[in-house]
Amino acid sequence: MKEQLYTIPLNDAVNAGDECPFCFIERNIEQDLLDFVLGSSASYMEADVREMTDIAGFCRTHFKKMFDYGNTLGNAWILKTHYRRMIGEMKKEFKAYKPGKTASAGLFKKKVEGTNPIGVWVKEKEKSCYVCNHYAETYDRYMDTFFYLWKQDPEFKEKIKNGKGFCLSHFGDLCEFSDSKMTLPEKEDFYQIMFPLMERNMERLSEDVAWMVEKFDYRNKDADWKNSKDAIQRGMQKLKGGYPADDPYKSSK
Repeated sequence: MKEQLYTIPLNDAVNAGDECPFCFIERNIEQDLLDFVLGSSASYMEADVREMTDIAGFCRTHFKKMFDYGNTLGNAWILKTHYRRMIGEMKKEFKAYKPGKTASAGLFKKKVEGTNPIGVWVKEKEKSCYVCNHYAETYDRYMDTFFYLWKQDPEFKEKIKNGKGFCLSHFGDLCEFSDSKMTLPEKEDFYQIMFPLMERNMERLSEDVAWMVEKFDYRNKDADWKNSKDAIQRGMQKLKGGYPADDPYKSSK
């Protein structure tokens, strides 16, 4: 099947032979977004971009990655205007707040979560992140592309079938999306391939980790490492996604 512009990144991810093609895509998108927000294009100097980052803010994970990225001026500009917005919103919340009776339940008056307006506002802010939001929008399109290629491109399907599978997190998403993207016969075929694929590759990672443990036995000190030298980071990725061994992504300037 001839590649289209929108299918190239997913095909590249599959061809990379990674433990999970969607982890590969996630890392690339995240790095592109960090470059966009803080990189040499100086998007942080554009009022319309900074207005979007002011509204969405950033999660704890991406604040850390922005700090690691290394653009002090860019981070300062983003924080300067974001603080103005946050303080304005905070003052409105404070002004509207009226202490009421604490909601409770049960014999020991256990506090009911999510009933304090200030706490709810803070929790909503913690959920909002410019990078996460943009990634989520792009991720849905890659899921659509995956199921399109699965149905239309036998070569793509064969690569998945013979590949390393997915991390559990992204595999769960594939299962969720399959409910709306596939007919019942298509889903039956999908799971007949996917379940053995995931079982086989989880076993492979388990064996790699187990052999790493055995290598620390003095009796195996001269034995071949096999595929276990990087088993810890691959094993962690397979269970939760991401790249535990990655160095911080930094500005190229």
